[in-house]
Amino acid sequence: MSSTPPQTPQSRPSVHGLALTPLTQCQHYHSPLDIIAIQHFCCRKFYACISCHNALETHTSDVWPREKREEKAVLCGKCGHVLGIEEYMNSGSRCTECREGFNPGCKGHWGLYFEV
Repeated sequence: MSSTPPQTPQSRPSVHGLALTPLTQCQHYHSPLDIIAIQHFCCRKFYACISCHNALETHTSDVWPREKREEKAVLCGKCGHVLGIEEYMNSGSRCTECREGFNPGCKGHWGLYFEV
């Protein structure tokens, strides 16, 4: 029986942001639970937060359409697992791979990233 090997730092998607830590925290959000990065629909780049995106890009951020919820677009900064949008939204604020906790307050910002 084969299992998927854990992602190594080399295989993780590149994450963009201001004052990034290895866990994807940034200058805007840096609590121990702020360990996700979201791939933005507009540019397909992973950013630590929308404020980092807006500071570093010249275009306006677009939200992921509801019909794209199967897309792998949420990176766990702890283990490197990339969750599908629906998977993330139903995760109970935990990585579905390593079970590390995510900031439950991020739910209040979902409308900035995803069509809700």
